[in-house]
Amino acid sequence: MAKEFYLKHHTFHIKAIFVALKDIFEKNEYADKAIEKVMRANKYWDVRERAFVSEVTYDIVRNWRLLVASSGIEFESKLSDNKLWMILGTYLVFDGYDLPESNYFKGLNEKKVIAQLEKFHKIRKIRESIPDWLDQLGEKEIGKNWDKIIRALNQRPATVLRANTLKTNPRELQKILEEEKITESSLIVWSPEAVELKFPRNVFRTEAFHKGLFEVQDASSQMVSEFLDVKSGMRVVDACAGAGGKTLHLAALMKNKGRIIALDVKEKKLLELKKRATRADVRIVETRVIDSSKTIKRLKETADRLLLDVPCSGLGVLRRNPDSKWKLNVEEIERVKKIQREILSSFSAITKIGGKMVYATCSILPSEGEEQVKWFLEQCDGTWNLLGEKRYSPEVYHADGFYMALLERKK
Repeated sequence: MAKEFYLKHHTFHIKAIFVALKDIFEKNEYADKAIEKVMRANKYWDVRERAFVSEVTYDIVRNWRLLVASSGIEFESKLSDNKLWMILGTYLVFDGYDLPESNYFKGLNEKKVIAQLEKFHKIRKIRESIPDWLDQLGEKEIGKNWDKIIRALNQRPATVLRANTLKTNPRELQKILEEEKITESSLIVWSPEAVELKFPRNVFRTEAFHKGLFEVQDASSQMVSEFLDVKSGMRVVDACAGAGGKTLHLAALMKNKGRIIALDVKEKKLLELKKRATRADVRIVETRVIDSSKTIKRLKETADRLLLDVPCSGLGVLRRNPDSKWKLNVEEIERVKKIQREILSSFSAITKIGGKMVYATCSILPSEGEEQVKWFLEQCDGTWNLLGEKRYSPEVYHADGFYMALLERKK
């Protein structure tokens, strides 16, 4: 059903978007949680209604600063219900639709909004809807490519699946999805297990998902596990495993042979990993909560391969988490960079002599990637060797921004 139908005939969808935006910008909730709450409150909506509300909400968050400026509201002023309706109305004009007849949009001048949009579209930090500090930091660290990178990060993300090669392969997965009416997908040449969907779909309701035939994972994220160069029978440690997307990929690459120890500071995430592993038929993963430094010490020099997918700013995944740019600040990035160095210094000892380690971040900043690896090599006094590094830049690969370095322990 077309967007026009909802805008003209279903103002309750617009009200639902308004509620989600209030939670995001007034209560500081994460966008995915705010949208999920709206969905729970409207459980009888069909797939098209859910997609509409979700996509429009994310679009508004993604273009928040441009919409605020174009609606004539002062950017950092206190948000009222009336202002929020003006911003929502500005989005509808921005997206090319006539405003629905509603008292909520009284006083909004469409011609003035269009004129303001044209004016502010020439200013990068407003056009791409980022804070001043981020625009300054990006230009400082990235230079001439910053304009292209931030533009790429302000686009809608694609839905990308990773075929679980323990059960299927990408081409077979495409055929299986077609049987479930997901007919338009493509393979990604540079990411071996990736299947990209042409249109967003709630793939978690498919039979293929419940059978464990795939996980949702961006193409560049999939390349982190590929880069670790694992083999069947190895002992591997995923030291910042989270809910286990890369852990499960490593298990598939190892053909379910060997052992993977998945570590994280949050037990809840590891419990989710166990559920996902059962669905994916992964049988070689052991989970351990990092509850003290002893957890790491006990693993000293035991791993053939070590994955450090470290906490980071998340600036490489702004397409998926556009609200994070309003929650981040320079101080938080500096804090997380210290954590990255601490993890590199202490966790690297898990690797055996002759073993390999991947350091990875979903950040576009060299200060979280190349510069951290350079610092580590200077500190380790010749005990480590850099075998190679790779940066997946969003404007080149049309994927999330990732950096990864492969290092070998020499002594």
